Amino acid sequence: MSTPYRLGLVVPSSNVTMETELPQLLARRAEVRPERFTCHASRVRMTEVTAAQLAAMNDQGARAAAEVADAQVDAIAYGCLVAVMASGPGAHAVAERRLTEAVGGTPVVTSAGALVDGIRALGAERVALIAPYAAQLTSLVVDYLCAADIDVAAAVSLGVTDNRAVGRLDPARLVSIADRLDLRRVDALVVSACVQMPSLPVLEEVQRRTGVPTLSAATATARSLLDVLGLDPVIPGAGALLAPRRDGRRLASRFRSPCDPPAPHRSCPAAAC
Repeated sequence: MSTPYRLGLVVPSSNVTMETELPQLLARRAEVRPERFTCHASRVRMTEVTAAQLAAMNDQGARAAAEVADAQVDAIAYGCLVAVMASGPGAHAVAERRLTEAVGGTPVVTSAGALVDGIRALGAERVALIAPYAAQLTSLVVDYLCAADIDVAAAVSLGVTDNRAVGRLDPARLVSIADRLDLRRVDALVVSACVQMPSLPVLEEVQRRTGVPTLSAATATARSLLDVLGLDPVIPGAGALLAPRRDGRRLASRFRSPCDPPAPHRSCPAAAC
């Protein structure tokens, strides 16, 4: 007999990928575990990935979380990574506490915190990442991870500021971008540092081609939701972060020392990548 769970999502009004990839991930889990999930979303107006619209989204986050909590969900994911990271180092912990209180104790995870936790769960100290944002916002992501003792050795900015256009990016393009990255000094690759940029169709292909443990903001968010529900974080076909551990144990963080200054990140127009 399967156990039913309801999951709430708070997403930008222009986001379509979170509501696509997360259910796909959970459907894959249903192939190997006795749970079933439904996802229920609340939206906050945001179409342009700019500092002003990101701040406005955060201002409406509690309202949106409370609305989706009315559906008696078991956990909620706040699905805009850069909106949280733009608030400064460690902002995910503050946001998660504030939103959890706003919904009366239903656990809330953020995609920003999930990415940090996911990288740590892999035991990675140095990563490369691909982001759809303008270079300035990608720098915020790099700085945020560095403040969490995660070194970013290489980062690619696609320069897309229209969040609707981000959702239309072809995930197959990520394969060629990853092929051009120098990954000899990294422990993990974040193939999509944005829950709106599609990556799930190619995530495992990228991992096979590069030989580097690969995750995305979406797979990290899925793992965090499973964690707060007390479920083992296993989903087949979703990269190293959600793969079964041979010894049945989760990987622990190896972080102990401050990160080195990150290398300058690369920027390229979306059409060229």
